[in-house]
Amino acid sequence: MEKSTKYCLSFQLILVAFFTYGQSLNCNVFRMEGDSVKFKACEKAIETVYNNRLYQFDQRFLDGLSEAIKIDPNFDYPYREQSVAYLKSGDFVSWKNLIDKAVELNPKGNLGYRAWCRYQFFRDYRGAITDIEALEKIYPTGYLGYSANGDYELHIAKALCYSAIGQKEKAISIIENQLSNKDHNVGLYDHYQLGVTYFETGKYDKALENFEKQSKVYDFAENIYFKSKVSKIRNKDYLDLKNLALKSYDEGKTMLEGYTHHFNKVYRKQIAEL
Repeated sequence: MEKSTKYCLSFQLILVAFFTYGQSLNCNVFRMEGDSVKFKACEKAIETVYNNRLYQFDQRFLDGLSEAIKIDPNFDYPYREQSVAYLKSGDFVSWKNLIDKAVELNPKGNLGYRAWCRYQFFRDYRGAITDIEALEKIYPTGYLGYSANGDYELHIAKALCYSAIGQKEKAISIIENQLSNKDHNVGLYDHYQLGVTYFETGKYDKALENFEKQSKVYDFAENIYFKSKVSKIRNKDYLDLKNLALKSYDEGKTMLEGYTHHFNKVYRKQIAEL
């Protein structure tokens, strides 16, 4: 694996770890604020989620969080943590009831997470846009946070949603604006997603420009495949790129996601048929 690829994958793993374990709370904050009820609820939730290290589908896990909710029904954290177990088990009705309650109690802390779940698991693109834009009203000029898997800053996630509902130019504008922000950390797939969107609008120069930029961040089969498509459209030799895309795919250099498939994911059959 090339050095740049190793760096990018390590960066992605750091992000995932940060945004997973970053959900842990410092319960002493509530005690310092004089909220003894929320402090006790927090301690119970942290004991259940982290100290006991219970499996999320373990009834003791759900019961422990229910106890935290009984201690303080206005504490959002146990609702969110319970919702994760129901999401993974496929009980989407229970997930929605719980995550909606968490958002109601703490929109700042939960809108971004609900938005990403709507996008990733339900392809509820309009619902995800609504949540992200609500979060933008809370943080009108600042950083919104990342997707739960660490792959996308939430402005970029919003752009993917607009692209998915056919508003390609709006998606391009959002991504370009985000990439021009000096404080934005370029994600593992940002230039690829922008390149694909340009490709879909027939702007092949801009598409190729972004695929080349993507290659410098992390090159993978899907990105190489689209470079070969641009070459084919321009009646240039594309077979070397096609073969490289197949080789990269077979080596596992693809868009990876633990639970679902990435937006604009390409499969080996598509590459082979080019």
